[in-house]
Amino acid sequence: MKGPATVGGIAVLILILVVAMASAFTVDQTEQAIVLRFGEPVPGRGLITTPGLHFKYPFIENVVFLDNRILVVEAPKQEVLASDNNRLDVDSFLRYRIVDPLKFYQTLHSPDLANGQLGFILNSAVRRVLSEANMTEIVREKRGDLMAKIREQVNQQGSNFGIDAVDVRIRRADLPRQISEKVFSRMQSERAREAAGYRALGSQQAQTIRAKADRDVVVLLGNAQQQADQTRGAGDAERNRIFAEAYGSDPDFFAFYRSMQAYETGLKSGDTRMVISPKSDFFRFFGTPNGQPAPAATTTSR
Repeated sequence: MKGPATVGGIAVLILILVVAMASAFTVDQTEQAIVLRFGEPVPGRGLITTPGLHFKYPFIENVVFLDNRILVVEAPKQEVLASDNNRLDVDSFLRYRIVDPLKFYQTLHSPDLANGQLGFILNSAVRRVLSEANMTEIVREKRGDLMAKIREQVNQQGSNFGIDAVDVRIRRADLPRQISEKVFSRMQSERAREAAGYRALGSQQAQTIRAKADRDVVVLLGNAQQQADQTRGAGDAERNRIFAEAYGSDPDFFAFYRSMQAYETGLKSGDTRMVISPKSDFFRFFGTPNGQPAPAATTTSR
């Protein structure tokens, strides 16, 4: 009698445990849950935003978990025609948050389907907004304003799905590859032409500066030579004047001084050879101190 009762008790405990496990679920801090009964939200307790342990009716109710953090939708790269007829490859993305989980589930059912739908909405808004701006505004001048306008348009359509667009960003907006290569080649040609112009201008300026420097050198050398000649002439004149005054003051001493200078110059140490008569005028001071010829000797008769 105890054997069947024990087995029955164990079965009841297992059944209670299974029912308890099927009835309890946990909501994480990063999640929000929707309790569904036969596919429809349960009135009054269909939405759970409080983290912790919660309960539901087993077997007839199920739970769908949705992320309450900021989610990201990466839109595929697309080609956009700007208002100035420039084609741009635009890469953008959307950050959004689920603000109405019930509407989100009823319209999009899952984040995967939501990403596809929101990506389509984002691309449509990007095309509409960027088609009204030129390339300069898209790339540099009004990029922030254009992204804000795209976000507003995404929010207008996203409100029907229970989401709020937190931010929209244009990651890149570039010319297509073929056009970029042509633009790059044209820029290279323009830069080469500008460089050639700068080099020609620099060469012209260098020649002008070099010619002016050469002319200044000639002028400076001419002026310096003129001043040197004038100074040398004035020095020679002063020297001749001093010599003339010295000669006028004492002709004998002046002649002696000049002869001493000639001896110093002509009779230097070393291999000096002179072929000259000892009685020449050059050696007159070797005979007498005053340089005059010696008087002839007189004879007396006896």
